[in-house]
Amino acid sequence: MKSEIIAVGSEMLTPFRQDTNSLYITERLNALGIIVTFKTIVGDRQKDLVSAIRTALGRVDILILMGGLGPTEDDLTREAVAEALSLTLRRDASQVAALHARAASWRITMPQNNLKQADVIAGATLLPNANGTAPGQWLDIAFSSYRKLIALLPGPPSECRPLFDAECLPRLRSAAPPRHIAVRTLKAAMIPESQADKLLAPIYTTYADVETTLLAHTGDLQITLICSKPDADSAQQRVDELAGRIEETLEDWIYSSEGDSLEQIVLYHLELRQATLAIAESCTGGLVAQRLTSVAGASRSFLGGMVVYSDALKTTLAGVPAELIAEQGAVSAPVAKALAQGIRGRTGATIGVGITGIAGPSGATENKPVGLVHIAICDPQGCDTVERTFRGDRQRIREWAAQQALDLIRRRLI
Repeated sequence: MKSEIIAVGSEMLTPFRQDTNSLYITERLNALGIIVTFKTIVGDRQKDLVSAIRTALGRVDILILMGGLGPTEDDLTREAVAEALSLTLRRDASQVAALHARAASWRITMPQNNLKQADVIAGATLLPNANGTAPGQWLDIAFSSYRKLIALLPGPPSECRPLFDAECLPRLRSAAPPRHIAVRTLKAAMIPESQADKLLAPIYTTYADVETTLLAHTGDLQITLICSKPDADSAQQRVDELAGRIEETLEDWIYSSEGDSLEQIVLYHLELRQATLAIAESCTGGLVAQRLTSVAGASRSFLGGMVVYSDALKTTLAGVPAELIAEQGAVSAPVAKALAQGIRGRTGATIGVGITGIAGPSGATENKPVGLVHIAICDPQGCDTVERTFRGDRQRIREWAAQQALDLIRRRLI
Protein backbone atom coordinates (compact mmCIF):
# COMPACT_ATOMS: atom_id res chain seq x y z
CA MET A 1 0.00 0.00 0.00
CA LYS A 2 1.19 3.50 -0.83
CA SER A 3 0.75 6.47 1.46
CA GLU A 4 1.10 10.22 1.51
CA ILE A 5 1.70 12.55 4.44
CA ILE A 6 0.37 16.11 4.39
CA ALA A 7 1.72 18.50 7.00
CA VAL A 8 -0.66 21.42 7.46
CA GLY A 9 0.50 24.83 8.66
CA SER A 10 1.71 28.07 7.10
CA GLU A 11 4.47 28.29 9.71
CA MET A 12 6.23 25.35 8.03
CA LEU A 13 6.47 27.34 4.82
CA THR A 14 8.72 29.86 6.58
CA PRO A 15 12.45 29.47 7.38
CA PHE A 16 11.69 29.16 11.10
CA ARG A 17 9.74 25.90 11.52
CA GLN A 18 10.03 22.48 9.93
CA ASP A 19 7.99 19.31 9.82
CA THR A 20 9.53 16.55 11.95
CA ASN A 21 6.40 14.45 12.53
CA SER A 22 6.57 12.99 9.03
CA LEU A 23 9.96 11.41 9.73
CA TYR A 24 8.54 9.63 12.76
CA ILE A 25 5.40 8.49 10.94
CA THR A 26 7.38 7.35 7.89
CA GLU A 27 9.45 5.05 10.08
CA ARG A 28 6.28 3.58 11.60
CA LEU A 29 4.63 3.10 8.21
CA ASN A 30 7.72 1.45 6.73
CA ALA A 31 7.75 -1.02 9.62
CA LEU A 32 4.31 -2.15 8.41
CA GLY A 33 5.53 -2.49 4.84
CA ILE A 34 3.75 0.71 3.78
CA ILE A 35 5.73 2.93 1.41
CA VAL A 36 5.53 6.73 1.69
CA THR A 37 5.50 8.00 -1.88
CA PHE A 38 4.74 11.69 -1.27
CA LYS A 39 5.15 14.27 1.49
CA THR A 40 3.42 17.61 1.11
CA ILE A 41 3.39 20.80 3.16
CA VAL A 42 0.33 23.02 2.73
CA GLY A 43 -0.38 26.40 4.29
CA ASP A 44 -3.55 27.31 6.21
CA ARG A 45 -5.72 27.94 3.14
CA GLN A 46 -8.76 25.76 2.66
CA LYS A 47 -8.69 25.95 -1.12
CA ASP A 48 -5.08 24.73 -1.22
CA LEU A 49 -5.80 22.02 1.33
CA VAL A 50 -8.77 20.70 -0.63
CA SER A 51 -6.67 20.56 -3.80
CA ALA A 52 -3.82 18.73 -2.03
CA ILE A 53 -6.22 16.21 -0.45
CA ARG A 54 -7.96 15.42 -3.74
CA THR A 55 -4.62 15.01 -5.50
CA ALA A 56 -3.35 12.69 -2.77
CA LEU A 57 -6.45 10.52 -2.82
CA GLY A 58 -5.99 10.07 -6.57
CA ARG A 59 -2.58 8.50 -6.14
CA VAL A 60 -2.27 6.75 -2.76
CA ASP A 61 -4.19 4.32 -0.57
CA ILE A 62 -3.46 5.95 2.79
CA LEU A 63 -3.50 9.65 3.58
CA ILE A 64 -2.15 11.04 6.85
CA LEU A 65 -2.86 14.71 7.62
CA MET A 66 -1.08 16.42 10.51
CA GLY A 67 -2.05 19.78 11.95
CA GLY A 68 -4.94 22.21 11.50
CA LEU A 69 -7.21 20.60 14.11
CA GLY A 70 -7.06 23.40 16.67
CA PRO A 71 -9.73 25.96 17.62
CA THR A 72 -8.56 28.98 15.60
CA GLU A 73 -9.87 30.41 12.35
CA ASP A 74 -6.90 29.09 10.40
CA ASP A 75 -7.34 25.50 11.62
CA LEU A 76 -9.11 24.15 8.55
CA THR A 77 -8.15 20.50 8.11
CA ARG A 78 -11.56 19.12 9.14
CA GLU A 79 -13.35 21.50 6.82
CA ALA A 80 -10.98 20.80 3.93
CA VAL A 81 -11.29 17.01 4.21
CA ALA A 82 -15.08 17.27 4.39
CA GLU A 83 -15.16 19.48 1.29
CA ALA A 84 -12.75 17.26 -0.63
CA LEU A 85 -14.92 14.23 0.08
CA SER A 86 -18.26 16.07 -0.32
CA LEU A 87 -19.16 15.17 3.27
CA THR A 88 -20.75 17.19 6.06
CA LEU A 89 -19.51 18.08 9.51
CA ARG A 90 -21.52 17.35 12.65
CA ARG A 91 -20.85 18.57 16.18
CA ASP A 92 -20.31 15.61 18.50
CA ALA A 93 -22.12 16.01 21.84
CA SER A 94 -19.77 13.74 23.77
CA GLN A 95 -16.76 15.69 22.53
CA VAL A 96 -18.44 18.99 23.50
CA ALA A 97 -18.94 17.59 27.00
CA ALA A 98 -15.32 16.47 27.15
CA LEU A 99 -14.11 19.93 26.17
CA HIS A 100 -16.23 21.57 28.88
CA ALA A 101 -15.03 19.04 31.46
CA ARG A 102 -11.41 19.66 30.56
CA ALA A 103 -11.87 23.44 30.89
CA ALA A 104 -13.60 22.97 34.24
CA SER A 105 -10.70 20.85 35.50
CA TRP A 106 -8.42 23.77 34.70
CA ARG A 107 -10.88 26.17 36.40
CA ILE A 108 -11.26 28.31 33.29
CA THR A 109 -14.18 29.33 31.11
CA MET A 110 -13.89 27.59 27.78
CA PRO A 111 -13.82 29.98 24.80
CA GLN A 112 -16.61 29.20 22.34
CA ASN A 113 -14.21 28.74 19.45
CA ASN A 114 -12.94 25.58 21.19
CA LEU A 115 -16.21 23.89 20.20
CA LYS A 116 -14.81 23.71 16.69
CA GLN A 117 -12.71 20.80 17.92
CA ALA A 118 -15.90 18.79 18.40
CA ASP A 119 -16.78 18.93 14.69
CA VAL A 120 -16.60 15.46 13.18
CA ILE A 121 -16.64 14.51 9.50
CA ALA A 122 -19.63 12.33 8.60
CA GLY A 123 -18.65 8.69 8.88
CA ALA A 124 -15.43 9.42 10.75
CA THR A 125 -14.33 7.76 13.99
CA LEU A 126 -12.99 10.07 16.70
CA LEU A 127 -9.48 9.23 17.88
CA PRO A 128 -9.02 10.23 21.52
CA ASN A 129 -6.12 12.59 22.20
CA ALA A 130 -4.75 11.96 25.69
CA ASN A 131 -2.31 14.86 25.42
CA GLY A 132 -4.46 17.68 24.02
CA THR A 133 -7.94 19.00 23.32
CA ALA A 134 -8.09 18.25 19.58
CA PRO A 135 -9.07 14.61 18.86
CA GLY A 136 -7.93 12.91 15.71
CA GLN A 137 -10.30 11.42 13.15
CA TRP A 138 -10.22 8.22 11.09
CA LEU A 139 -12.02 7.58 7.80
CA ASP A 140 -12.28 4.29 5.95
CA ILE A 141 -13.97 5.04 2.64
CA ALA A 142 -14.60 3.10 -0.56
CA PHE A 143 -13.92 5.00 -3.80
CA SER A 144 -15.21 3.02 -6.77
CA SER A 145 -13.24 -0.23 -6.41
CA TYR A 146 -10.59 1.34 -4.20
CA ARG A 147 -10.39 1.64 -0.42
CA LYS A 148 -8.97 4.84 1.05
CA LEU A 149 -7.80 5.23 4.64
CA ILE A 150 -7.55 8.78 5.97
CA ALA A 151 -6.20 9.91 9.34
CA LEU A 152 -6.42 13.45 10.74
CA LEU A 153 -3.88 14.05 13.50
CA PRO A 154 -3.02 17.07 15.67
CA GLY A 155 0.18 18.90 14.77
CA PRO A 156 2.19 19.17 18.03
CA PRO A 157 4.63 16.22 18.18
CA SER A 158 3.69 15.48 21.80
CA GLU A 159 0.11 14.87 20.61
CA CYS A 160 0.61 13.61 17.05
CA ARG A 161 3.04 10.77 17.71
CA PRO A 162 1.37 9.08 20.72
CA LEU A 163 -2.03 9.34 19.01
CA PHE A 164 -0.69 7.81 15.82
CA ASP A 165 0.90 4.92 17.72
CA ALA A 166 -2.15 4.24 19.89
CA GLU A 167 -4.95 4.70 17.36
CA CYS A 168 -3.66 4.55 13.79
CA LEU A 169 -1.03 1.82 13.90
CA PRO A 170 -3.46 -0.93 15.03
CA ARG A 171 -5.94 0.07 12.31
CA LEU A 172 -3.27 0.15 9.64
CA ARG A 173 -1.82 -3.15 10.80
CA SER A 174 -5.15 -4.85 10.31
CA ALA A 175 -5.87 -3.11 7.00
CA ALA A 176 -2.52 -3.43 5.24
CA PRO A 177 -1.69 -6.70 3.48
CA PRO A 178 1.33 -8.56 4.90
CA ARG A 179 4.35 -6.70 3.62
CA HIS A 180 7.91 -6.29 4.86
CA ILE A 181 10.48 -3.65 4.02
CA ALA A 182 14.20 -4.38 4.22
CA VAL A 183 16.66 -1.49 4.30
CA ARG A 184 20.45 -1.46 4.00
CA THR A 185 22.64 1.63 4.07
CA LEU A 186 26.18 1.52 2.73
CA LYS A 187 28.58 4.40 3.08
CA ALA A 188 31.60 5.39 1.02
CA ALA A 189 34.14 8.14 1.62
CA MET A 190 35.75 10.60 -0.77
CA ILE A 191 34.39 9.13 -4.02
CA PRO A 192 32.48 11.60 -6.24
CA GLU A 193 28.78 10.81 -6.56
CA SER A 194 28.99 10.83 -10.35
CA GLN A 195 31.89 8.37 -10.36
CA ALA A 196 30.07 6.07 -7.96
CA ASP A 197 26.89 6.16 -10.00
CA LYS A 198 28.79 5.41 -13.21
CA LEU A 199 30.14 2.27 -11.56
CA LEU A 200 26.94 1.26 -9.79
CA ALA A 201 24.12 2.16 -12.18
CA PRO A 202 24.70 -0.88 -14.44
CA ILE A 203 24.24 -3.03 -11.32
CA TYR A 204 21.40 -1.49 -9.35
CA THR A 205 19.23 -0.81 -12.41
CA THR A 206 18.94 -4.58 -12.87
CA TYR A 207 17.24 -4.81 -9.45
CA ALA A 208 13.84 -3.37 -10.35
CA ASP A 209 12.37 -4.46 -7.01
CA VAL A 210 15.00 -2.59 -4.97
CA GLU A 211 14.82 1.18 -4.66
CA THR A 212 18.37 2.57 -4.71
CA THR A 213 19.24 6.13 -3.73
CA LEU A 214 22.61 7.89 -3.63
CA LEU A 215 23.05 10.90 -1.36
CA ALA A 216 26.37 12.78 -1.26
CA HIS A 217 27.47 15.31 1.35
CA THR A 218 30.96 16.66 2.06
CA GLY A 219 32.97 13.64 0.99
CA ASP A 220 30.45 11.14 2.32
CA LEU A 221 28.28 9.06 -0.01
CA GLN A 222 25.26 7.24 1.44
CA ILE A 223 23.78 4.43 -0.64
CA THR A 224 20.36 3.30 0.60
CA LEU A 225 18.68 0.13 -0.60
CA ILE A 226 14.97 -0.47 0.10
CA CYS A 227 13.00 -3.55 -0.89
CA SER A 228 9.38 -4.42 -0.09
CA LYS A 229 8.23 -8.05 -0.24
CA PRO A 230 5.42 -10.18 1.21
CA ASP A 231 7.92 -11.82 3.57
CA ALA A 232 10.89 -10.40 5.45
CA ASP A 233 13.42 -13.00 4.31
CA SER A 234 12.83 -12.36 0.60
CA ALA A 235 13.16 -8.59 1.04
CA GLN A 236 16.32 -8.93 3.10
CA GLN A 237 17.85 -11.38 0.64
CA ARG A 238 17.42 -8.94 -2.24
CA VAL A 239 18.97 -5.94 -0.49
CA ASP A 240 21.81 -8.09 0.87
CA GLU A 241 22.52 -9.47 -2.60
CA LEU A 242 22.67 -5.99 -4.13
CA ALA A 243 24.70 -4.66 -1.20
CA GLY A 244 27.26 -7.40 -1.76
CA ARG A 245 27.65 -6.48 -5.40
CA ILE A 246 28.03 -2.79 -4.53
CA GLU A 247 30.73 -3.61 -1.98
CA GLU A 248 32.60 -5.71 -4.55
CA THR A 249 32.45 -2.85 -7.06
CA LEU A 250 33.45 0.06 -4.82
CA GLU A 251 35.92 -2.03 -2.80
CA ASP A 252 37.82 0.08 -0.27
CA TRP A 253 35.78 3.21 -1.02
CA ILE A 254 33.13 1.53 1.13
CA TYR A 255 33.73 2.02 4.83
CA SER A 256 30.41 0.78 6.24
CA SER A 257 27.72 -1.62 5.05
CA GLU A 258 25.45 -1.17 8.07
CA GLY A 259 25.11 2.60 8.31
CA ASP A 260 27.95 3.30 10.78
CA SER A 261 29.65 6.71 10.68
CA LEU A 262 33.22 7.13 9.49
CA GLU A 263 34.38 8.10 12.99
CA GLN A 264 32.79 4.94 14.41
CA ILE A 265 34.64 2.83 11.86
CA VAL A 266 37.97 4.55 12.61
CA LEU A 267 37.57 3.92 16.33
CA TYR A 268 36.51 0.32 15.66
CA HIS A 269 39.71 -0.39 13.70
CA LEU A 270 41.85 1.39 16.29
CA GLU A 271 40.42 -0.74 19.09
CA LEU A 272 40.64 -3.90 17.00
CA ARG A 273 44.40 -3.32 16.60
CA GLN A 274 44.83 -2.01 20.15
CA ALA A 275 46.20 1.18 18.62
CA THR A 276 45.87 4.77 19.84
CA LEU A 277 45.50 8.04 17.97
CA ALA A 278 46.39 11.69 18.57
CA ILE A 279 45.88 14.64 16.24
CA ALA A 280 47.42 18.10 15.75
CA GLU A 281 44.91 20.23 13.85
CA SER A 282 45.37 23.67 12.36
CA CYS A 283 42.84 24.61 9.66
CA THR A 284 40.22 22.11 10.86
CA GLY A 285 40.19 23.74 14.30
CA GLY A 286 39.35 20.54 16.21
CA LEU A 287 36.68 19.17 13.85
CA VAL A 288 38.33 15.76 13.62
CA ALA A 289 38.63 15.49 17.39
CA GLN A 290 35.03 16.64 17.77
CA ARG A 291 33.76 13.91 15.45
CA LEU A 292 35.77 11.22 17.19
CA THR A 293 34.74 12.26 20.69
CA SER A 294 31.07 12.31 19.67
CA VAL A 295 31.26 8.50 19.75
CA ALA A 296 30.77 6.91 23.16
CA GLY A 297 33.87 5.03 24.30
CA ALA A 298 36.24 6.99 22.05
CA SER A 299 38.68 7.43 24.95
CA ARG A 300 39.69 3.78 24.64
CA SER A 301 41.58 4.62 21.45
CA PHE A 302 41.63 8.40 20.96
CA LEU A 303 44.10 10.03 23.33
CA GLY A 304 43.33 13.60 22.31
CA GLY A 305 44.68 16.40 20.20
CA MET A 306 45.79 19.98 19.89
CA VAL A 307 44.47 22.91 17.91
CA VAL A 308 47.75 24.55 16.90
CA TYR A 309 46.46 27.44 14.88
CA SER A 310 49.31 29.93 15.21
CA ASP A 311 52.83 29.24 13.99
CA ALA A 312 54.12 29.83 17.51
CA LEU A 313 51.95 27.09 18.98
CA LYS A 314 52.92 24.72 16.19
CA THR A 315 56.44 25.09 17.54
CA THR A 316 55.87 25.23 21.30
CA LEU A 317 53.12 22.60 21.56
CA ALA A 318 53.72 20.27 18.63
CA GLY A 319 57.45 20.67 18.31
CA VAL A 320 57.54 21.89 14.71
CA PRO A 321 60.90 23.63 14.15
CA ALA A 322 60.43 27.36 13.63
CA GLU A 323 62.98 27.30 10.80
CA LEU A 324 60.94 24.63 8.98
CA ILE A 325 57.86 26.88 9.07
CA ALA A 326 59.93 29.84 7.89
CA GLU A 327 61.43 27.84 5.03
CA GLN A 328 58.42 25.80 3.86
CA GLY A 329 55.46 27.83 5.10
CA ALA A 330 52.92 26.69 7.70
CA VAL A 331 50.79 25.11 4.95
CA SER A 332 53.13 22.52 3.54
CA ALA A 333 53.75 18.79 3.53
CA PRO A 334 56.88 19.00 5.73
CA VAL A 335 55.00 20.97 8.40
CA ALA A 336 52.06 18.53 8.30
CA LYS A 337 54.55 15.69 8.78
CA ALA A 338 56.24 17.51 11.64
CA LEU A 339 52.85 18.08 13.30
CA ALA A 340 52.05 14.37 13.06
CA GLN A 341 55.45 13.35 14.41
CA GLY A 342 55.27 15.94 17.16
CA ILE A 343 51.82 14.99 18.47
CA ARG A 344 52.73 11.31 18.32
CA GLY A 345 55.93 11.85 20.25
CA ARG A 346 54.33 14.03 22.91
CA THR A 347 51.37 11.71 23.55
CA GLY A 348 52.88 8.29 22.93
CA ALA A 349 50.10 7.48 20.47
CA THR A 350 50.50 4.68 17.96
CA ILE A 351 49.33 7.01 15.19
CA GLY A 352 49.87 10.75 14.92
CA VAL A 353 48.02 12.96 12.45
CA GLY A 354 48.86 16.51 11.37
CA ILE A 355 46.52 18.77 9.41
CA THR A 356 47.35 22.19 8.03
CA GLY A 357 45.70 24.21 5.27
CA ILE A 358 44.15 27.42 4.01
CA ALA A 359 40.43 27.49 4.77
CA GLY A 360 40.02 31.01 3.41
CA PRO A 361 38.67 33.36 2.38
CA SER A 362 42.07 35.05 2.91
CA GLY A 363 45.56 33.65 3.32
CA ALA A 364 46.10 32.39 -0.21
CA THR A 365 49.26 33.01 -2.23
CA GLU A 366 50.11 32.53 -5.88
CA ASN A 367 51.31 28.98 -5.21
CA LYS A 368 48.98 28.10 -2.34
CA PRO A 369 45.30 28.66 -3.15
CA VAL A 370 42.35 28.74 -0.77
CA GLY A 371 41.34 25.16 -0.08
CA LEU A 372 44.87 23.72 -0.11
CA VAL A 373 45.25 21.17 2.69
CA HIS A 374 48.13 18.94 3.72
CA ILE A 375 47.46 15.90 5.92
CA ALA A 376 50.17 13.66 7.36
CA ILE A 377 49.84 10.31 9.15
CA CYS A 378 52.75 8.82 11.09
CA ASP A 379 52.96 5.42 12.78
CA PRO A 380 55.75 2.95 13.59
CA GLN A 381 56.02 2.03 9.89
CA GLY A 382 56.69 5.61 8.80
CA CYS A 383 54.89 8.73 7.57
CA ASP A 384 52.69 9.51 4.59
CA THR A 385 51.48 12.93 3.49
CA VAL A 386 48.58 13.79 1.22
CA GLU A 387 47.85 17.09 -0.54
CA ARG A 388 44.31 18.06 -1.47
CA THR A 389 42.63 21.20 -2.75
CA PHE A 390 38.99 21.55 -1.74
CA ARG A 391 36.48 24.00 -3.15
CA GLY A 392 33.81 26.00 -1.37
CA ASP A 393 33.51 28.37 1.53
CA ARG A 394 35.50 28.24 4.75
CA GLN A 395 33.21 25.80 6.57
CA ARG A 396 32.93 23.46 3.61
CA ILE A 397 36.71 23.30 3.18
CA ARG A 398 37.16 22.52 6.87
CA GLU A 399 34.53 19.76 6.76
CA TRP A 400 36.06 18.21 3.64
CA ALA A 401 39.51 18.28 5.27
CA ALA A 402 38.19 16.56 8.40
CA GLN A 403 36.45 13.89 6.30
CA GLN A 404 39.60 13.31 4.27
CA ALA A 405 41.71 12.99 7.41
CA LEU A 406 39.38 10.40 8.95
CA ASP A 407 39.30 8.41 5.72
CA LEU A 408 43.10 8.42 5.48
CA ILE A 409 43.31 7.12 9.05
CA ARG A 410 40.81 4.37 8.16
CA ARG A 411 42.77 3.38 5.08
CA ARG A 412 46.01 3.33 7.05
CA LEU A 413 44.45 1.01 9.62
CA ILE A 414 43.05 -1.45 7.08
